[in-house]
Amino acid sequence: MPVKIRLQRHGSKKRPFYFIVVADARAPRDGKFIQKIGTYNPLTVPASVQLDRQKALDWLHKGAQPTDTVRRILSYKGVLYLKHLLRGVKLGLFDDAAAMEKFQKWHGEHEIALKKRAEENRKTRPGRRGPGGPPMRRVERTDRPERTDRPERTIEKKSEGGAKQEA
Repeated sequence: MPVKIRLQRHGSKKRPFYFIVVADARAPRDGKFIQKIGTYNPLTVPASVQLDRQKALDWLHKGAQPTDTVRRILSYKGVLYLKHLLRGVKLGLFDDAAAMEKFQKWHGEHEIALKKRAEENRKTRPGRRGPGGPPMRRVERTDRPERTDRPERTIEKKSEGGAKQEA
């Protein structure tokens, strides 16, 4: 039975929200699943992802194949990097403590980069009231003169015979 780690869509029309699930590859997208391992909300900036790293890692070790989108999510959360480090431990390249130290260092740098990206996005978002800025108001322009150079329009009506008459 081929097992996939994939997204299961929830939410309303044009407001997607996804569960990250482990499911049989033959099951329908929103159908039966084996285990729910997280959630993904693409509407927030940056996208919010809640993921049980240990469950995802266990399923990857068992041979579950992530879809392309879930692979990017797992990479974003560091699960694939952790799997890579644990493979190095298994091969004897370094010990478990060194692997966890490398992962913690990466995770700290990643969190700082995420906070920085979220802050920059919040500052550059147009049309929103910032934390010290005045509310956005529509300004009426009074310095513009009325246009009087437009020609008058005449409305032409067709009579029953096909000849045009002016109204």
